[in-house]
Amino acid sequence: MNINGQSVSRETQERLEHFVELFKKWSKTTNLVAPSTLTELWSRHVADSAQIFQLCSVPQRWIDLGSGGGFPGVITAIFLAELGDGWVDLVESNNKKAAFLRIALKETGARGAVHPVRIETAPQTIESCDAVSARALAELDLLLEYIHPWAEKNSDLKAFFNKGRDYESEVQKAHGRWQFDLIKHQSAIEADSVVLEISNLALRR
Repeated sequence: MNINGQSVSRETQERLEHFVELFKKWSKTTNLVAPSTLTELWSRHVADSAQIFQLCSVPQRWIDLGSGGGFPGVITAIFLAELGDGWVDLVESNNKKAAFLRIALKETGARGAVHPVRIETAPQTIESCDAVSARALAELDLLLEYIHPWAEKNSDLKAFFNKGRDYESEVQKAHGRWQFDLIKHQSAIEADSVVLEISNLALRR
């Protein structure tokens, strides 16, 4: 199996396939993603999420914010299962979605745990991490506010955010309040989308 031009092991492929079947089953009763995108589950959601791990494929401690239907958090946790190291703390305050995430992690053998708390209070529960991810969650300025408590504790923290065509205006707005280094990775899925890699985050003085 190939995802975004990179080969995936048989074991990881089976885990991803099982996750997709679980996702389809739960989607009948729980709104995990926009119903109109269900037919493009592999390309629109799985492959888009896989980009995050593919950009930073070392075993480390991740926090995935607003995990929802498991993108990208569960996908990252599935890839980490093959490495046998690393961990993803998935933050999802919606109890139904959190229940789905727990089952998805358990049944796929993915390396992660679910925290059914609000993002604003998550730093009290999850003390530290190496990297943060979020997809289709909020504007960049607010995302940086969310991750700032962890960035203060870890100067090497990196964040990876999937963003659509309006990302330039979000970056410009965020620079009003924050200092950060930015790498823009062209999306392997959509021509006008990117993955923003943020590091060295600090409040402007």
